[in-house]
Amino acid sequence: MKKRVAILGSTGSIGTQALEVLLHHRDLFDVEVLTAGRNAELLIEQALQFVPSYVVIADESQYTEVRDSLSRLPIQVLTGMQALAEVVTLPGVDIVLTAMVGFSGLLPTVAALEAGKDVALANKETLVVAGALITALSKEFGGNLVPVDSEHSAIFQCLAGEEADSVEKLILTASGGPFRGMTRDELEQVTFHDALNHPNWCMGNKVTIDSASLMNKGLEVIEARWLFGMKPEQIEVVIHPQSVIHSMVQFADGSIKAQMGVPDMRLPIQYALGYPSRLKSDFPRFSFTDCYQLTFEKPDQEIFRNLSLAYEALRTGGNLPCIMNAANEVVVEAFLQNRIGFLEMPGIIEEAMATIRFIHEPSLADYTETDLEARAFTRKMLSNR
Repeated sequence: MKKRVAILGSTGSIGTQALEVLLHHRDLFDVEVLTAGRNAELLIEQALQFVPSYVVIADESQYTEVRDSLSRLPIQVLTGMQALAEVVTLPGVDIVLTAMVGFSGLLPTVAALEAGKDVALANKETLVVAGALITALSKEFGGNLVPVDSEHSAIFQCLAGEEADSVEKLILTASGGPFRGMTRDELEQVTFHDALNHPNWCMGNKVTIDSASLMNKGLEVIEARWLFGMKPEQIEVVIHPQSVIHSMVQFADGSIKAQMGVPDMRLPIQYALGYPSRLKSDFPRFSFTDCYQLTFEKPDQEIFRNLSLAYEALRTGGNLPCIMNAANEVVVEAFLQNRIGFLEMPGIIEEAMATIRFIHEPSLADYTETDLEARAFTRKMLSNR
């Protein structure tokens, strides 16, 4: 039987690449649901090509345009954030790819897991904000939680067939982004245009800025803790500029497994959608004879302070990662609007983490309230600068 797929965030970088994967495997998959936040034009184009049963545009002001454009097809068009949480629970959905960016992915992921759906998780903020809740729901309702991030997919693959107690540590690789090796004085001059010029990966604006600041790697550290049950001290970050080794696992006997390949997000997307099968592809292959060197170095956490903040949030726990994530989303948006400088972002995030009320054991409602409070505080800080 074909797997029926719901893609949350189909117009973003991960979503569009996922559709490319599904297009090559139409004998194995049916697209059941497509959703987007505001990009109505691309959503309509995708719906015309794949003809899903449901389409959701979160921005209610664009609902009429999407509905009218698809009126001649057997597609039910819905709108609003509540609709996103409802479509993932439908009987016609087997696997949900959560490719939304930021906190907005939390509630639909919760709904999918509570409905017992398999979730291919590309929305790392969901585990950053509510890792304990998400992993508990996966166990309670039986849905597989398969990572899509290239680093976590690599670890997931390296752990296949291994005993959990044989794992000594996880080694997450990071490209270092476009600013690797820059001094603080040099970083004072960079713009968001510079930050968006990633050397290896094609990603959306928010993720690309996070990569440049190493916040993306910090979020991945927290994500790895929940996906694989590791302690903070068992998760190491190593800069690997070539992005060929996607991550590694070190075992109790001292041996290390590494998952390698060209830097192409379609590979981990395909692996997650096809799991537990490994599907064939015609994607480019890595050639050892064409690669002259693979290099590694420690991340500079004094200049790229976001990584240190993420470790702090992970060690403290509670709602602190939620506070950090919300503040980061706000400052990244401000940086993209040229309202603050690159080096200003960590200080603002740190102040939010020190100010917003800490909750040791937050509920889902606490996460939502914390997110709103941290965003409001951060925006007020920015307006007073």
